[in-house]
Amino acid sequence: AQARRAYPYDEIEPRWQAHWEERRTFRTPDIGDGLDTSRPKCYILDMFPYPSGAGLHVGHPLGYTATDILSRFKRMKGFNVLHPMGWDAFGLPAEQYAIQTGTHPKTTTARNIDRFRIQLKSLGFSYDWDREISTTEPAYYKWTQWIFLQLLKRGLAYQAEVPVNWCPALGTVLANEEVIDGVSERGGYPVIRKPMRQWMLRITSYADRLLEDLDDLDWPESIKEMQRNWIGRSEGAELEFCAVDQEGHDLGAKLTVYTTRPDTIFGATYLVVAPEHVLLPSLTSEEQRAHVEEYTEVAARKSELERTELQKEKTGVFSGSYAKNPATGEIIPIWVADYVLASYGTGAIMAVPAHDSRDHEFALKYELPIIKVVSPPNGNCDPEEAYADDGIMINSSSSSSGLNINGMLSQDAALEVTSWVESNGFGKKKVNYKLRDWLFARQRYWGEPFPVIYLDDTNEMVPLTENQLPLTLPELDDFTPTGTGEPPLTKAADWVRTTDVLTGKPARRETSTMPQWAGSCWYYLRFMDPKNSSTLVDKAKERCILLSHLIFSKRCVCNFFSISCSYWGPVDIYVGGAEHSVLHLLYARFWHKGSV
Repeated sequence: AQARRAYPYDEIEPRWQAHWEERRTFRTPDIGDGLDTSRPKCYILDMFPYPSGAGLHVGHPLGYTATDILSRFKRMKGFNVLHPMGWDAFGLPAEQYAIQTGTHPKTTTARNIDRFRIQLKSLGFSYDWDREISTTEPAYYKWTQWIFLQLLKRGLAYQAEVPVNWCPALGTVLANEEVIDGVSERGGYPVIRKPMRQWMLRITSYADRLLEDLDDLDWPESIKEMQRNWIGRSEGAELEFCAVDQEGHDLGAKLTVYTTRPDTIFGATYLVVAPEHVLLPSLTSEEQRAHVEEYTEVAARKSELERTELQKEKTGVFSGSYAKNPATGEIIPIWVADYVLASYGTGAIMAVPAHDSRDHEFALKYELPIIKVVSPPNGNCDPEEAYADDGIMINSSSSSSGLNINGMLSQDAALEVTSWVESNGFGKKKVNYKLRDWLFARQRYWGEPFPVIYLDDTNEMVPLTENQLPLTLPELDDFTPTGTGEPPLTKAADWVRTTDVLTGKPARRETSTMPQWAGSCWYYLRFMDPKNSSTLVDKAKERCILLSHLIFSKRCVCNFFSISCSYWGPVDIYVGGAEHSVLHLLYARFWHKGSV
């Protein structure tokens, strides 16, 4: 009680907050507007929060307190401090909340942002509120659309048929996080995988750069290793197996498999194709067709995570067809199994059950042959388990093919097999990645519209000109899913129908929208120059090349964006969750490399 009388916090704190607000104490002047650039700078950035209807949770001020302490300390040390705040406000959560409450997402988002701002100010954090931005503001997403156009010009944005989570009962495409154990989070309805035409970003074209540039980043090694594993570079070979019937008659199809262990080709006793493999219908015999179709239907209800879970029981079904092992000349069966994904490699594998644990488990269950072709250097291994390491080749020669790698070390044998398949037309050396191109479209309303149109007469895609930006979202009273798989924007008929300004031809707009990641990939740049209407960021303030980011992580400190800039870059301190290392951070690195 005495302390309270001596220090009336409920009076002192509001008084000083009002003082800071009135005098804009934490405002950072622009270059050319009173900023003393002879002083050292410190750019301290918090992760863009999503303004949910629930307001701040305890994790928000945990990180924000750390950056606020650093900001105040740097100011006291004579630094110019850039410490801004903004909102990652587009996306699925806001739209779902709007649907549930029957309120337009624009209204709920504005209300939620107001609530977050009031709460943050009440905590006394020293943000420069003059630089506040939101991904939902047309003045901001004009430049998100502009960046997309740069990616499109460079051939890094394209459209393709890709599998998505489709819920027939809800009549909509669901994000991965909305699917739990094969059913929709909302309502518990069955979800299947079906192909739909989607916008993609060719992040795989930058796989090597994204991987190699990690060596130069000042990040914790654990964060860099997470990105290395996500990119998943591997060297191996693509091998071709001719499809045949049980008597060995050619079926006129070739199955291409990718393997990191071409040295084990003599131990391949069966092939496995993904349930979505394009050749599966033609490989399925009439006797097996009903079994295969039933299996693929069940597999379509599973997520990729469920299908590749190492602990799950392996399941599969025989296709009714066979393939010829090019090294041995043996006829081996072709199976269908959901632990093989169409989206990785070629969607087909050669199974070597003696030297791969998944193949071993599968072979034991379905009584398929197991042939040991690699012996440990010391000769000791458990005969009941798959031996997956390198060793000395055994049982690996064929007089019919002329290939003999017996006695070779695994690495030498892999090179020999790769050379042999290349010279005999059975395959080639191949570098592969786990990283997949970025699915960059959502069949939802609340997101950035794509700045492209399609001509009615030819269906040609035409990008908007830069002076047509921003392409703003139309006002919709009914923004609920259509029930047909078509995006809600198809309901805005007057907005969809348009004219190509260059040719005068009738056209229609793209009705999918960008994902939430789009606006959050570049906000660190906009904070440097948030009011600029003529360019994304003034070169005098930025002039940067993205080299690295950093992450504060559960919650650890590291360099977020290492940028070589004239003044404000690089970002010196960034606070965010380590769980974003392989999504937000990787996407932002590509977004910058691909668009500048």
